[in-house]
Amino acid sequence: MDTLLLSRIQFGANISFHILFPTITIALGWVLLFFKLRFNATGDVKWMDAYRFWVKVFALSFAMGVVSGITMSFQFGTNWPGFMETVGNIAGPLLAYEVLTAFFLEAVFLGIMLFGFSKVPNWLHSLATFLVAFGTTMSAFWILVLNSWMHTPAGFELRDGVAHATDWWAIIFNPSMPYRLAHMLMASGLTVAFLILGLSAFRWLRGDRGADARAVFKTGAWLAALLIPVQIYMGDMHGLNTLKYQPQKVAAMEGNWDTQSNVPLLLFALPDEAARENRFEVAVPNVASIILTHKAEGVVPGLNDFVAEDGTPQHPPVAPVFWSFRIMVGTGMAMLVLSWSVLWFMRRGRGPAGVPKLMQLALVPMAFSGWVATLSGWYTTEIGRQPWLVQGVLTTKQAVADVPAPMVASTLAIYLSLYVLLLIAYISVLFYLARKAGSHDGPAPSAPKSQPVPAE
Repeated sequence: MDTLLLSRIQFGANISFHILFPTITIALGWVLLFFKLRFNATGDVKWMDAYRFWVKVFALSFAMGVVSGITMSFQFGTNWPGFMETVGNIAGPLLAYEVLTAFFLEAVFLGIMLFGFSKVPNWLHSLATFLVAFGTTMSAFWILVLNSWMHTPAGFELRDGVAHATDWWAIIFNPSMPYRLAHMLMASGLTVAFLILGLSAFRWLRGDRGADARAVFKTGAWLAALLIPVQIYMGDMHGLNTLKYQPQKVAAMEGNWDTQSNVPLLLFALPDEAARENRFEVAVPNVASIILTHKAEGVVPGLNDFVAEDGTPQHPPVAPVFWSFRIMVGTGMAMLVLSWSVLWFMRRGRGPAGVPKLMQLALVPMAFSGWVATLSGWYTTEIGRQPWLVQGVLTTKQAVADVPAPMVASTLAIYLSLYVLLLIAYISVLFYLARKAGSHDGPAPSAPKSQPVPAE
């Protein structure tokens, strides 16, 4: 493998590891705020027990996200100097806005949120929780502004091969940003919903029948069941936006080689780029056209429209995009069926006790299904942009550093080994916390004086 491919794999590995943790903290901050507000309103200690458990998960995830983010940012200089040389006038300020308006906000109030239970007034602790949750969302906003701009650049001009901003409003609210942001926020919500549902099912299977375990289980089930249809809708809107601005990506997602109408939805196929065709197709007639154009006779672009005169493909590698898209959709469908089934059984029975044991067992590995869906969707988006790093402005090949391939390979091996160990440690700690849940780390803070505190 050459330097370009190794550098792409290395950055992909770094960002894949990093994105796991912001995907949790973005939505978990708001879930913690919900727990705290429920405690404030009812005085029921189960909500503070839930807060105490999940704030540990938040702290661990936040720390992992910060450390992995620092490693990733270094690669702009070590592996991709052409990126900042060409679009640094835009990317630099956007990254700085993220630090100034989001990361500093999280860092300032995180200490109060983690350690201020009994040391500050209740209203201040609640405010700190809100500001940390708001900060994580703002961080996602700025990062996705930059990422969206790289897919649908706007509000700039090139001068001597360097991008200069001409309209910051157009840069920030570029054509794909609203769809990409909404899709990512829903992905974070679903990741957290299944994480809290899966760990609560693990606690329940181990015999933990605490009121907090029951409350969190219900919260996760309702959150998952409500968000998944919204995510499906936002995914459809995002797909239509991608069809307009990056048709070659959609063609790869659908495995469609020739521009035509009445395009079937491929449930299974083996794309063959050398032969420019698919093998072993299993298809549902007309459905791809219906999804993408909302009519059976709708025309879907084909990959053969994106080939240079010399025969060089001007579209992304087909197989990775084709399969990552199907993994994302398949995981989403599993989320839909499982969350609605859990909710149905809960309504028939008494909360988690009404859910069959086999379904509870299935929820435990599904605790990390949000990671699977998020990563596969991320690969669909980012690999689908190839060969461009900034669509129509800068190719990946133009931005890569001129360093020896063995050097990139050696650091890649170190990164991968470290990430595997850290991921095993992280998941092990989550289940360790779940096994130890139910015991208090000291007295719970007092509820608001206007509300009685029920006995545990």
